Amino acid sequence: MFEDRRTLTENDIYKKDFKFDARGYRPQEVDQFLDIIIRDYKVSENYEKKLLNEIKALENDNARLQAEIRKLKASLDIAGSNKGITNVDLLKRISDLEKVVYGEE
Repeated sequence: MFEDRRTLTENDIYKKDFKFDARGYRPQEVDQFLDIIIRDYKVSENYEKKLLNEIKALENDNARLQAEIRKLKASLDIAGSNKGITNVDLLKRISDLEKVVYGEE
């Protein structure tokens, strides 16, 4: 993701050698500054990895919850389709079945 757009790695920065000129910079100052940049890179890379792991965990939770919602909706649909049946209807059906089984008509 973000790594695709990054040009330098912390190792690239660490191994960078500058050419010296008669009026060049002090190597110690350049090295100190590059050390700060490397530390920042490490911090940002660690933070990015942490965020990517959190995103994966949230995506998994989201998928699990969506599956649970589908399951609950299906249960509600089944329960909703039986709304028209009352206890009186069930007792009447049981009574009719008993009559058929026991031959009481």
